[in-house]
Amino acid sequence: MTIDSGSSQINSRDSKVQRILLIEGSVNLLVFVAKLIVGLTTGSLAILGDAIHSMTDVINNVIAWSVVRLSHAPADREHPYGHRKFETLAVFFLASLLVVLAFELALRAITAEQKIIEDSNWALGVMLGVLCVNVALTIWQRRWANRLQSDILKADASHTLADVLTTIVVIVGWQLSAAGYLWLDRLCALAVASLILFLAFKLFQSAAPILVDEFALDPEILTESIEDVPGIRQVSRVRSRWIGSEKAVDLVIGVDAGLSFEDSHQIATDVELHLERKFGIADISIHVEPYNK
Repeated sequence: MTIDSGSSQINSRDSKVQRILLIEGSVNLLVFVAKLIVGLTTGSLAILGDAIHSMTDVINNVIAWSVVRLSHAPADREHPYGHRKFETLAVFFLASLLVVLAFELALRAITAEQKIIEDSNWALGVMLGVLCVNVALTIWQRRWANRLQSDILKADASHTLADVLTTIVVIVGWQLSAAGYLWLDRLCALAVASLILFLAFKLFQSAAPILVDEFALDPEILTESIEDVPGIRQVSRVRSRWIGSEKAVDLVIGVDAGLSFEDSHQIATDVELHLERKFGIADISIHVEPYNK
């Protein structure tokens, strides 16, 4: 037997996530255009690399929006557990994209021909404005990610944070490079690449356990908790997994062999309610077996 609670709340959550991604994507598009103009005007490799980073943020927003829309679909014959893992798969893909970006940027910093870096008051103003926008966007999105418990919003917020940190490094390196320290532009580009690799690693850490079905809750803790429910004689084959940001559990319980079907069913219902209340589990499957001493 299975509990599917809060479906209307999940629908509302997904709609909010999609709306946030649309807003973020629009802002990231403007940021990308601003950085690209400054990078082409000044000739700074680090700024152009930062612009490429912002371009991937736009692409990520489009992909994330599409995935959230897909993961919103109900369970079907091919996907009996629903489509929530598509959200986790998107996080894994975004991390992979960041790795590619980091290596491309590092390779360009090492092999590109050195150019004279130009300074400009209006360009500096644009970059400082971009920095302020990204700081505000990061704080806003992180709050919504925690409020909605959305892994994909947290992943996108990490990308925006990467934009904030890289923009700070790029601005400092650009100003010093324009003052005559040309090697700093390459150094800043390499620093940006290293930071992007670190953020990609953190995203892999969050996505991989879900994709390989690492347990969502310790089976010993679940077993001890279930044994406290009246009528339980035995608990076996306790398994849990993540489905997106939701937890799912299936288990086998043993009850007295002489109990009626109705009484056995009531004990299983009590177990479901207990697990839902204590651990916030969204999907619970229980198989009841007679227990003979």
